Order: sequence, then C-alpha cells, then structure tokens
Amino acid sequence: MILDTIRSIYRTNLGVRAGEKVLVFTDLPCPSESVDAGDACRRDGLRYISLLTAEIGRSFTKKIIYKEYQATGSHGTEPPLELWEVAFGKTVVNKLRKKGILEQLLKKELSDSDLESIEDILKKSSSEAVGAVIALANYSTSHTRFRDFLTRICGCRYASMPLFDVSMFEGSMHVDWKSLAKRTKALEKTVNQAFSVDIASPNGTRLRLSKEGRKALSDTGILIKKGAFGNLPAGEVFLAPLEGTAEGTLVLQWAPMRELAEPISLAIKKGEVVKIAGSEPFADYLRSKLAENRGNRNIAELGIGTNPRAKRPDNILESEKILGTIHIALGDNSSFGGKVKTPFHQDFVLFKPTVTLIMAGGTKVNILEKGVPLF
Repeated sequence: MILDTIRSIYRTNLGVRAGEKVLVFTDLPCPSESVDAGDACRRDGLRYISLLTAEIGRSFTKKIIYKEYQATGSHGTEPPLELWEVAFGKTVVNKLRKKGILEQLLKKELSDSDLESIEDILKKSSSEAVGAVIALANYSTSHTRFRDFLTRICGCRYASMPLFDVSMFEGSMHVDWKSLAKRTKALEKTVNQAFSVDIASPNGTRLRLSKEGRKALSDTGILIKKGAFGNLPAGEVFLAPLEGTAEGTLVLQWAPMRELAEPISLAIKKGEVVKIAGSEPFADYLRSKLAENRGNRNIAELGIGTNPRAKRPDNILESEKILGTIHIALGDNSSFGGKVKTPFHQDFVLFKPTVTLIMAGGTKVNILEKGVPLF
C-alpha cells in the first residue's frame, strides 16, 4: 500500500508529467535540537520515506532532484539558501545576492520595495524553477516566502508534508480524493458567505473573529493546477482572520505532537495573545516564542477539518484534518491572505467544537455542533 500511495502522490495529487523537474526534500535534526528517542525514530523514518519517494518518482520523470538540509528548528522559518538554489536555480539566487537582500529574505524582513524587486527577478526566470515539490521536511515550509514564490510566481505545484509519519499512508492518505474535494469545496463556499465566526468548545474555549475581507481556501489534496499548494494528507478549509479582531479565550489540550499534561489558556485581545496561563512545560515554550516577535502573538488562521480518514490526535499534520475538528494558528499568515510576516506559524487543534458562522444581516449558521459536522 505504501508504494501505491506514493505513486498516487505523483499521479493523482500532483499530476507529474514526464520530463518535469520535481524537487523532493527533507531536513535532518540539527545539533541544537533536543530530540527524544521516539521522535528520533520518526525523523529517521521521515528520511527513509523521502528517499523512497524520490526513487519512486524516477518512474514518472527522470528529472528528480533530492535534497537534504539541516533543520531550521521551527515551522514557518525560511529554508536555507542551498534549498533556494536547487528550487529556483543558482542564477536566480546569484541575482538576489547581488541585490543585497538575501539576508532580509531569509529573516522575513523584506520591505515592500524589496519584495517587488525579488518578484520581478523571479518572474523573468520562472522557467528555471522546479515544476513540482514534495516537501517532506519535519519543519513546515508552508508559510514561507520560499513556498509562496514557487507557487504564486513560478507556478510550481507544491505538496507540503511536515511531520509526516508512515502510518498516514494507510490512514489519512488512503482517502477518496474526489469525495474529499467535493466536501471541502462545498464547505469553502459556505464559509465564504460569512462575515464573522463564533467558536466554542467543551474545554472552555470561547472565541470570536472577523472574516471580513478575507477569503476562505480549500486544501483538497488535488494539486494538479499551475501554482496549486496544499498539505498531504489534505482535508481542510482555512482562512486568515482579519488582524486585530479575534477576542476571547483559547484553551489548548494538545501540543503539535502530544497531549498536554494540563490545559494551557491563552487570553486573546484585539487579535493577539496577551496572556498565557498554565504551568505545563509547553507553556514556557510558547511564552518564549511569543516574546521573540510580536507577530508571533497573532491569531493567524482558522482551519476546519474535512478528512474522514484522519484520526491521529498526536500529529498536527493529520489532526488538523480530522473531520469534526478545527484548528487555530499563531504567527505568520502572509502566505494565505493575511498581513503578518514572522518566522513562526504553529497550529493547535480543538476537539468537539461548535462553530457558528455569522452571515449578512446577523443570520447564524452552525457548521459544527460539538464536533458533529453539519455540512
């Protein structure tokens, strides 16, 4: 089943063509990371999956590029320059280097004029970029300029698979993709009629946020169109809430890869986390990340899971796709309609939520009732 599912990534999810350049990459633990034995085993498995994926890809196209690099240590951080070189071409990177803006690019500290200059260079050399990417790095590249430029400017199709685990081949990846796409697109249409969203869950979460001026998007797993981007496994509708509008309390019971020993409560005002309550060790990690950059405090995303085959609560890549759940993210949202640019993006899943869409005229429509889908 594993081999068939990998072949399906090339054939069904990405629609790879003979002769097309495809980049497969992963990251390796860096010396500064604290990795326990269990996670080290998973990371070893991720490297094996990456190598196997690249090898199987050679039966679809001879232009497979495989790359490993030292992990950045955080989701949403720009990957190292060596990956930019294989994805966009060394000529393009040299042009950016001559402009003197590479350092700002990697730090996500670009001015609007710098951004325009980079985009102009990439547009003129887009034919040098790879046509498709299978991103099997442990740390997500979804919310990076690297991914944004590849898809939006160069037309690359991009499958982002951070934290991927071999069990997903027989679970959340073994799904009826057409049926999943139909359900997800229908929900996207409904959400896009809303002006704001109310969220409540049994753990004490109470949150309201505005969707005004923001478009909800679908992650269906079908990435065959030019510039398509999404996760594998897939299955969510997501949006960047209007900055400064989220108000309430977000209670966390799960970290990205484990259940918390006790809940952590985040107080949210004017779209930002203003206080973290809780003695669980993960709370200290969050406090340190939010102290690094004010942008890390931003309520960056609301996502709604749509994948009926997703079950695992202890891996954020899969858990945020579980049908009947939602997830809230902190940090960067600049790559999907928001305005906050920061090298941090972290999702948190809520179980058994009630989600109410506030429509024009104040009409209310529930799409989830205590975790039961109404769509």
